[in-house]
Amino acid sequence: MTEASIAARSTPPPGPPPSPPPAAPSPAPVSAKEEAVDTVRFLALLAIAVLIFRSFFLSPFNIPSESMQPRLLIGDYLLVNKMAYGYSKYSLPFSAPLIPGRLFPRSPERGDVVVFKAPPLNDNDYIKRVIALPGDSVEVRDGIVWLNGAPLKREPMADFVIPVTPNMIEAARMTGTLPCFAPQYEDVGKDGQRQCRYKQFRETLPSGKSYAILDIMTIAEDNMPLIVVPEGQLFLMGDNRDRSADSRFPAMENQGIGLVPEENLVGHALVGMFSTDGSASWINPISWLTAARWERIGDGF
Repeated sequence: MTEASIAARSTPPPGPPPSPPPAAPSPAPVSAKEEAVDTVRFLALLAIAVLIFRSFFLSPFNIPSESMQPRLLIGDYLLVNKMAYGYSKYSLPFSAPLIPGRLFPRSPERGDVVVFKAPPLNDNDYIKRVIALPGDSVEVRDGIVWLNGAPLKREPMADFVIPVTPNMIEAARMTGTLPCFAPQYEDVGKDGQRQCRYKQFRETLPSGKSYAILDIMTIAEDNMPLIVVPEGQLFLMGDNRDRSADSRFPAMENQGIGLVPEENLVGHALVGMFSTDGSASWINPISWLTAARWERIGDGF
C-alpha cells in the first residue's frame, strides 16, 4: 500500500461548510439633534482653544494710523508675542479682571515696539516704541530726545516716500486731515501716482539699537522739560514724531497717553503677518492679491 493511498484513506470525508459568524449589529443612526450637539460642542471647544492661545501666546493686531511710520503703515497686520512681558488683566479679552497685578513680569528693553492699553481709559490698544525705563531721565530739546543727560544720536536718511493708498485716504477722511497731512508733503511720482514725502532720520539708543523716525515739522512737543520716569512706568514715543499722541502729551483720550504703567503692556511686536493698501474688493478676488503688500510680510522687530 502506498503512502498516497494511506493518506487518502485517513482523510475524513468532507462535511458541510462551517456557518459564518453572526453579523455585528449595525450602530444606531445618529439623530440630527445629536449631530447638532456634537457640532456645537466642537465649535465651543475650538473657540475656547483660540481664546486661550490669543490671550496667552500670540495675537494679531492691525495698524490703523500713521503714528509708527516709517516702520509701520496703515493696513499692516502684526503678530504680537503676549508672553514677552508677563500677563495682567489687559492680556485677557475685554480686560477681564481675572489676573491680579502682573504674572511672570518682565520689563521691556529700550527700543522695543510694544502693544499696550492706552491711558487714561485703558480700553484701546496702542503701539509705540519704548524710549525710557523706570529711573531714566528723559527730555526733548528741539526735537532731539535726551536720555539720562545725553542726546540720542540722530543721522539724516533719504526721504521716506510712500504712495497714497485707499486706506490712507480713508484714515485721513476720518480724522479730517489729508493723506499726506499737509499739501507740502505730497507730490507725484514717476508713475503719475500721488505720494507722500517726509524727512527721515536714524535714531540710535545708547545700547546701539537704531530705527528710522520721521520728523517733518516743528510742534510744541519738540520741547519737553526733563522728567524722571517713576517705578513701574514707561516713556513711549511713536516713530512718526509729529503724528503720534504719545508720552510727551498728558494722558487724555485721543490726545496723549502720558507715562504708561508696565501693567498695561499687552505684548511685544513680533513679525508682520500681512499688509494691504486697502484697495481690495470683496466681489473681486483678484484684487485681494493686488492689494497685498507682499514685501512687508515677514518683517521682524
